[in-house]
Amino acid sequence: MKSTVDDNLIERSQTSLEKGKVVGMLTSRDLLRIIAASLKEDENAEDIFKKEVGKYMTPITQVIYARPEETIGTCRSIMAKLGVKCLPILKNGRVEGLVTARDMSDYGLDAAERGGKKHYLESVSQRVGLSSNTSMAEPPAYLRAHLALQQKPLFMNVGCDELPHPYKTAESCGISRRSYGPEEDSHDIELSEDAHFVTPVMLPDETGLEMREATYVGVADGVGSWREYGVDPREFSRTLMQECENILREAETSIRGKNIQKGDEKFRRHISPAEVMAQAYERVKAENIIGSSTACVAMFDGLRHQLHFSNLGDSGIIVLRHIDSTIAGTLKRDKTKRREERVSDLRIAFVSQQQLKSFNHPYQLGWTGEETDGEDTSFKNASESCTTSIHIRRGDIVLLATDGLFDNVELEDIASITLEWEERNGFIRDGDIASRDKRWEAGSSMTNQSAEVVSDLAEQLVQRARDNSVDRKVDSPFAILAKENDIMWSGGMPDDCTVIAMHIVGAQSSISE
Repeated sequence: MKSTVDDNLIERSQTSLEKGKVVGMLTSRDLLRIIAASLKEDENAEDIFKKEVGKYMTPITQVIYARPEETIGTCRSIMAKLGVKCLPILKNGRVEGLVTARDMSDYGLDAAERGGKKHYLESVSQRVGLSSNTSMAEPPAYLRAHLALQQKPLFMNVGCDELPHPYKTAESCGISRRSYGPEEDSHDIELSEDAHFVTPVMLPDETGLEMREATYVGVADGVGSWREYGVDPREFSRTLMQECENILREAETSIRGKNIQKGDEKFRRHISPAEVMAQAYERVKAENIIGSSTACVAMFDGLRHQLHFSNLGDSGIIVLRHIDSTIAGTLKRDKTKRREERVSDLRIAFVSQQQLKSFNHPYQLGWTGEETDGEDTSFKNASESCTTSIHIRRGDIVLLATDGLFDNVELEDIASITLEWEERNGFIRDGDIASRDKRWEAGSSMTNQSAEVVSDLAEQLVQRARDNSVDRKVDSPFAILAKENDIMWSGGMPDDCTVIAMHIVGAQSSISE
């Protein structure tokens, strides 16, 4: 059955049916995104409402669900962690109902408490309308400074580092020190199955009148088990990342000097990370390169202070940010330590969602020489990646890395290493955010120094991941999670590791790459 948007304009989320089977889900948020994107492309209302739902719905393979026996608290936790407002309730392969954000807000209140005269008099009547003398309070000094910075573009200094699996040789990959032998740990990055790219490109803005720089970055982690079938796992991940870069360079070249006219709206926007990933994946398949890898591609938009990314598998992105406890809202404060015990307000502000079929079995882009079908496959398309956008602030540190980092270094340790790097290079002193902000106001961005040393941060993180991966005495995040999944594993998880460190600054560096 083909459904159109106007057939599905309903207040709450709904499932799409095909021969009695659920094939996907469409939400009010999806509808708003469809309409916003279409209006941006100058489409008229009639064309928008003729769009087929199937092209925009969340496919059934990506729908997150709950079970009838699970608690309200569990559902709320899932919805909060994933940022969704609706959970289908699944029982014996059948959707029995939906839990929505409105259900959560109404929970505990009966109909009489939500409506009627008594409810209105008690809760609403004294809160209706603002007087004509109402005004907005003046923002505090810190917020005025932040709002002033919002008007200015941001820039990004990038540094990369990588190391191969410590027990890897050109012929094989040992699972332990004993199987590897007495040789020194491997440092030959040509042996790594990880791949990455960093590509700044000039593309037109939405008006088509000005060119703006956007920086794209990406990592891919080749699946090593292909080695058992005589396939080099490096070829797929490296080709995938190389094709991502090729696509961006070709896009930049194709519009250089082009006078964009009405009807050329497709040139008036940056290429989304999911599009880059999808096109690169199709090229890898066209070249008949056997293998598979996880992938994470991101794009930094300094003008809008946004980082857009698409992630498939267990690589990912984290954002570290100084959040001043003296001015942060209650929900943003660190409640795990008392104020006098804190040495810094550097926090993990964002962690990307990973996608796993099961423990240590991430979803991935892959090719066997022919298309694979079925729900049981671990191969996915770029359209099924976790795609989102996050707001970025000056001073943020963004880390894009393969699982070699996250499996071996706790997030708190990553924050500690990052803080040490900041303090050593003078970007922040004694955790004093106010002094840093005053330095920014005075025009001192230290952007050239940042460009010179940001690679040191990536190197430190990669080295810590390597050290932890060969430590058999202290359980790594991988080992802790393995035991939670009834798998006996102790110590670190030896693996390839790639880290791209990005320092967000207020001025462009004059240091050439």
